[in-house]
Amino acid sequence: MSTEATNLNDVRQPIERANGLPNAHYTDPDVHAEETRALMLDGWAGLAVAADVPEPGDAVPMEFLGIPLLLLRDREGQVRVFQNICRHRGMILVDEPRKIEGAIRCPYHSWCYSTQGKLVSTPHVGGPGQNTHDGIKREDLGLIEVRSHIWREVVWINVSGTAPGFEEANAKLIARWAEFDKPLYHGGADSAFRLDVNCNWKLAVENYCESYHLPWVHPGLNSYSRLEDHYHIEEPGQFSGQGTLVYRQLTGEADQVFEDFDGLSAKWDTAAEYIAVFPNVLLGMHRDHAFAIILVPEAMDRTSEHIHLFYATPEPDAELRMKNTEQWKVVFEEDVFVVEGMQRGRAAPGFDGGRFSPVMDGPTHLFHDWVAGRLQAHRQQLAAE
Repeated sequence: MSTEATNLNDVRQPIERANGLPNAHYTDPDVHAEETRALMLDGWAGLAVAADVPEPGDAVPMEFLGIPLLLLRDREGQVRVFQNICRHRGMILVDEPRKIEGAIRCPYHSWCYSTQGKLVSTPHVGGPGQNTHDGIKREDLGLIEVRSHIWREVVWINVSGTAPGFEEANAKLIARWAEFDKPLYHGGADSAFRLDVNCNWKLAVENYCESYHLPWVHPGLNSYSRLEDHYHIEEPGQFSGQGTLVYRQLTGEADQVFEDFDGLSAKWDTAAEYIAVFPNVLLGMHRDHAFAIILVPEAMDRTSEHIHLFYATPEPDAELRMKNTEQWKVVFEEDVFVVEGMQRGRAAPGFDGGRFSPVMDGPTHLFHDWVAGRLQAHRQQLAAE
């Protein structure tokens, strides 16, 4: 199916009469490739968290939409993202997580790079024993750095390099959570887990940003944070989600709780917010902890969800930390059958993308509208070239 077959005009209608994205946006390889460029590579997408490389020299190879990348904390402690290839013949430089003790050495011809990406050694490039050549300008052949930014401990990347600055592009969200502009501490190995789901990544976003499904999919959570306690969060073109007016702190066997973030307004004594930052990062914010979910499209119909929990202080209570991880794991696992069921449903040829509840589905409709708008702009740009 060609991308011209996906008519997006019905998606961009007011919610009362809009349809959801056509089936092809979940099942067609051509449309998936088009979305990769328009939605993921041209804007700011989530790649990882800074805690994946906690110490200087730590390096983790990653693949993002087929692109080999290297997440690295350089000698000065700055987190960087490079294309994980040698500038000589395109060989993969690092094939498993490790500490870079000296330089990043290509296993093919031993070209070496500093942790800041500078080409520092080219053995025998001018012939045996000749490590330089006039035709090889080391200053021009450093690693290809991918534009990156850290916010809420998430490593965001703009692969194309063409997006507005991160703080400009996300100014409204940064302002919304300005009270939480404080250090976040990753809970460690017991505060991270991964879920692999058989669905297109967009379905995970669609499900996350609305509260409509809570009574049926999350009965435990809904028992105290009821559907009527929730409100919509909608910022066209940027993010959407839900908030709750009822948040109950987790307590341990000795009635201990996590320490709160300092200086919060009274609103956060009982409130919490859950926001999908387009395209692929899902954030949760509470008075005493936060989480980030990075959605990685492994294939058109497969997504890995990387969940990380953060706290206001380093090394919070271990018992409570484990309890919190298990609680959130249960909640997120409850959503798996829903997103996988919707993916299977997209094989029905008569499905028109579905309809939206004008009252309950605002955040999800906003996401569909964002996808459609970005794709329309992308198609217009291609047509003009």
